[in-house]
Amino acid sequence: MTTAQLTAAPRGEAEHVFTLPHDPGAVSAVRRSVRTVLCDWHLDADSTEDVLLLVSELLTNAIVHALPPATLRLSRTELDGCGAVRVGVTDRGPVAPAGLSPCPEDPDEHGRGLDIVTALATRCGVDAQSGETNRWAELQVGRA
Repeated sequence: MTTAQLTAAPRGEAEHVFTLPHDPGAVSAVRRSVRTVLCDWHLDADSTEDVLLLVSELLTNAIVHALPPATLRLSRTELDGCGAVRVGVTDRGPVAPAGLSPCPEDPDEHGRGLDIVTALATRCGVDAQSGETNRWAELQVGRA
């Protein structure tokens, strides 16, 4: 269903890459894999839950609003005893032209994901180039 790989990174850094099937059920499978990674990184419980929420919101956004394929990059850095996790999701850009939704959405059920990401993250942003969009968020984390 999902695949992950550990990418070589400079000392104090680690990166995992997950390819995501364009299926809403894939988000829960990726969350389970990410939880395992975060456990291996010895993050505290609050940081783990915050990172998992970022993962869920960014992946769901890619599945619902963007063209496949989507890829999640999860990376950890440590500098001077401070840790950070970066969650980045790359997709092929929006399904519909900017500002137009392919189907009407109930505002009570949808539309708050990126607001949640912005509120939770230390830093976040969007990079678009060459037919791809990368939405990312960084979060300072504590260790267990």
